[in-house]
Amino acid sequence: MNIHAIQAIYRFEMARTRRTLLQSIISPVLSTSLYFVVFGSAIGSRITSVSGIDYGSFIVPGLIMMMLLTQSVSNASFAIYFPKFSGTIYEILSAPVSYFEIVLGYVGAAVTKSILIGLLILATASVFVPMDIQHPVWMMFYMTATATTFALLGFIIGIWADGFEKLQLVPLLLIMPLTFLGGTFYSIDMLPPIWQKLTLFNPVVYLVSGFRWSFYGVSDVSIGLSLAMIVLFFAVCLAIIAWIFKTGYRLRA
Repeated sequence: MNIHAIQAIYRFEMARTRRTLLQSIISPVLSTSLYFVVFGSAIGSRITSVSGIDYGSFIVPGLIMMMLLTQSVSNASFAIYFPKFSGTIYEILSAPVSYFEIVLGYVGAAVTKSILIGLLILATASVFVPMDIQHPVWMMFYMTATATTFALLGFIIGIWADGFEKLQLVPLLLIMPLTFLGGTFYSIDMLPPIWQKLTLFNPVVYLVSGFRWSFYGVSDVSIGLSLAMIVLFFAVCLAIIAWIFKTGYRLRA
């Protein structure tokens, strides 16, 4: 494995984050904190607790997961799209670097940035509401697994997109709505029976539910099913990326 190549890609992406610190790190943390303040104050005054948990504390895992999903997709998609846009992708493809190393460098940087944002949001939320993380190891696992999976999805979107507009198409029209409907601000047990069943077709439900379980030990779906969904989505994304590099889809043209 070419460690130097992976480090070069990784360091380049992290250096770009440092140059755009306000946009890459501070802005997502502030916007999520605003969600927390608005929803925690407006809805929390009417819903005191959910599943025995204070509402302000209840929405923290959902908010972290929401930002983790959107930032992982955004960071990875832009990271691979910009070399395509500028033409430097051909230098990377012609270098003695394997496809696995290219993906590892770009996705690794996107995962690092997303987890950093998630931890900053967690630290910010702990100032406002009491939290008792019952399973910290599982919490970090869910953060890492989710960030990695959706960074792979973002990598796919970055290769598929042929314009800056398409980079935002999937996050805005698919990821964000699914996140809002995935139990970020509520438990699906609060929904009518028919909507509870329909909500189970939303993959984000399994991510948010499992992540919330790592905090408070409560979950809308079984943890085994939640983990299975993550593994399935991860495997599908890996298979698509392998096909992209094998066929050269939108890379060699």
